[in-house]
Amino acid sequence: MATTHMFGVDLGASGGKCFAAKLEGTAFSMQEIHRFAHDGVSFFIPDKDGTRTERTYWDDTFLYRNIIDGLHAYRREISETLDAIGIDTWGADGCFMSENGEMLGKTYCYRDHRLDNMPEVVKSRIDPRRVYEITGIHFLTFNLSNQLCWFAEHRGDLLRPGCYYLPIPSLFNYYLGGRPAVDSSWASVSQLMDAKTATWSEEILDPLGIPRNVLPEIVEPGATVGKLSQPLEAIVGLTDVALIATAAHDTACAFAAAPVDDPERALIISSGTWSLVGKLIPTPITNAAAFDARLSNEGGIGNTRLLRNCMGTWLVQELRRIWALSDGCKLDWNEITAMAKQAEAFSVVLDPDHESFFNPTDMEAAIRQFCTDTGQHAPETRSGLLRSVYESLALRYRWVNDKLCEVSGTDNDTVHIVGGGCKNALLNQFTADAMGLPVVAGPEEATVVGNFMVQAMGLGAIGGMRDAQTIIKNAFPIKRFDPADRTEWDKAYNKFLALIAE
Repeated sequence: MATTHMFGVDLGASGGKCFAAKLEGTAFSMQEIHRFAHDGVSFFIPDKDGTRTERTYWDDTFLYRNIIDGLHAYRREISETLDAIGIDTWGADGCFMSENGEMLGKTYCYRDHRLDNMPEVVKSRIDPRRVYEITGIHFLTFNLSNQLCWFAEHRGDLLRPGCYYLPIPSLFNYYLGGRPAVDSSWASVSQLMDAKTATWSEEILDPLGIPRNVLPEIVEPGATVGKLSQPLEAIVGLTDVALIATAAHDTACAFAAAPVDDPERALIISSGTWSLVGKLIPTPITNAAAFDARLSNEGGIGNTRLLRNCMGTWLVQELRRIWALSDGCKLDWNEITAMAKQAEAFSVVLDPDHESFFNPTDMEAAIRQFCTDTGQHAPETRSGLLRSVYESLALRYRWVNDKLCEVSGTDNDTVHIVGGGCKNALLNQFTADAMGLPVVAGPEEATVVGNFMVQAMGLGAIGGMRDAQTIIKNAFPIKRFDPADRTEWDKAYNKFLALIAE
């Protein structure tokens, strides 16, 4: 029986992981071999008029070095044989390259404040409803449409003949030896791709001043985009390694790994820094109801993810960060969950997606100000703040589920939570209680599991997603959380409805 060896890189907004996987028939196993933390770094640089502005960048050199470190670990600890490498990332950012392969500036982080007003600029140049009809993607500050429009407007002098743009997953494939290309799952979230044709839309690009020839080729998930370059082969001691354009958008990978029995009746939540809350549908829905609910249609693997981006555990991560600055050490995640569990229930209700929580200097201060602005008395303890965030996330999930069912015309009877957030038993239970639906949690490393399944399809080791689902169900344990009484959650939900901006 043939054995397929794969290497998966999962780059998130707060950390990266490298995994090794082996597939023998339907027997699948994987192990983590390298992990590292990273985040955006802020600089305060004067503009040409002398005004200092905050600029937040990713350290792509650090990320690349850790991918190479992961390959060394694979060769050292796992095997001399490797069939393929697949990289998945968050769904925004990238950089321009000169015709000689030089980066035209640093790689901006999607939370950089240069984008704060860019959605309005985009809307002023092309009718918002038309943008949604073409792309199926709603207006989010970090969309690539905003980023490239800003670049064309403010750094247009750099758009010289021969330059080209590399989305963040394409950048690292390119560094490893691949050709400039991006898979359709990642391109679909850019708000620049025609959802019906899976091609860059000139009707969107032209009004935004974005030259069509700077964007890379769009390929299907699982396509081979090159091989590990010979100099890197010599460095890491691995040869004849294919570079697979896996479903490079991490949410596409995570949704692919959810062990769903009936896609029409399953809510899927990819839980992490962001919570991507959605369901799988055959084709995009771009009607007025979907537009008004701010739902996006993201390209999947033979399907579409109708979903909404919710802020996720970003709020807790930021509370943890600022408390570490004052305390000199970070709270353990188990300690955070225990603190939230012991706090008073429903002391306040937050809107986790409120714009003030996107990138504040001090998340605790932002939460307290939100409570003041909405006529609530902010929790006096850290435990109370944490519980209010987790409860409010569950309430937001319920709201999104209601909208998804309304727009798609089908009710959901199960909630699948995948990704790192599925380890949080308290949030899982809150979600079950708030929605009155059973929650199935797992697999934990859903993103890289999906990454590997798409690699295996690209290599011809499995036939498609139906085979992948069987493999996933056999390989990973899941946990079930059944709903308890909803009475208090219903009261909290009514309060939530009264204060959210939708």
